[in-house]
Amino acid sequence: MTRTADLLKRLSKEGVLVPQQVRKAMLKVNLEDFTDYDVAPFFADRPVPYIETNSGNIKTISAPHMIITLLHHMELSSEQEVIVIGCKGGYLAALIATIVGENGRVNVLDPSKEVVNYAKDRLSHWPTVEIRLLDDLDIAPIAFPGEFNRVIMTGQIDVIPEWVKSRIIDGGFVVAPIGSIDSQKLMKIEYQDDLTLETDLGNVCFGPIDVDSGSDHHLHPTELADLIELSIETCEELEIINQDELNSLQDLVAKLNSLPDDTPPIGEGGIPISEHPMVKLLWHYSPSFLRLWPIIQVMLHPMISNFEFNNWNQFNDEEDTFW
Repeated sequence: MTRTADLLKRLSKEGVLVPQQVRKAMLKVNLEDFTDYDVAPFFADRPVPYIETNSGNIKTISAPHMIITLLHHMELSSEQEVIVIGCKGGYLAALIATIVGENGRVNVLDPSKEVVNYAKDRLSHWPTVEIRLLDDLDIAPIAFPGEFNRVIMTGQIDVIPEWVKSRIIDGGFVVAPIGSIDSQKLMKIEYQDDLTLETDLGNVCFGPIDVDSGSDHHLHPTELADLIELSIETCEELEIINQDELNSLQDLVAKLNSLPDDTPPIGEGGIPISEHPMVKLLWHYSPSFLRLWPIIQVMLHPMISNFEFNNWNQFNDEEDTFW
């Protein structure tokens, strides 16, 4: 059994609905064609990086359960034309292109030139996928297809842009994580007979689509330690943290506070972000409090602001699990 097949089997047992067409696409498309990073986290149902931008942000391919969830709610079929806003390394577009087939079309827009160039390279042999730079999320790109049937937005956004809403055909819809950077719901918004029908698909925590325009502030170790302590207080107030997780977070805070005073902020000092001592500490401790990543991720923005998590099962399952 391949790693992907084993992953899909495990996710199915854990309650993730994996449509047959999505299963076939994931078995066919090779994740390693879309990232040069270690893909082991993906097969542990976690996001995997695909690029570190010049501004110091790490962008990721979503965790497989999230990819499956998004594709399931897109209700894809052959010969459809799909709009994807936010590249995700090109992997999601490749899966969609596989599902809609050679007579379908995938139009990908992204506000990062680096990401667009990266995705174009990785998708150079996918003739049904077109990738374009989106200069402004609030302004329609020039000479872009006039009517949309399926639109998926792969990052946090406050509201659906007017140019997107105005082009959705009757019966078409948008799937997007809508809300503030620290509180979003995955929404399916359908436009039918002059009505807007909204379906709440659950609480999620995505980084913003236009991550590089978010903030140029880089945290020092003590500032990050303070934010982690704040997240501890929040988790304690919500009564969602156990003793082992509390101990790990407190240990992380202590280690951050013990870093030298002259430790440069992430993104500065010529240190690759993956080798920065703050990032290495975060990755070292993260498996110990994986359930709490939705809250911790918010505190880490914009350092690794393209990591995202879905926590709707916490409110629906007895296992109290963050996926």
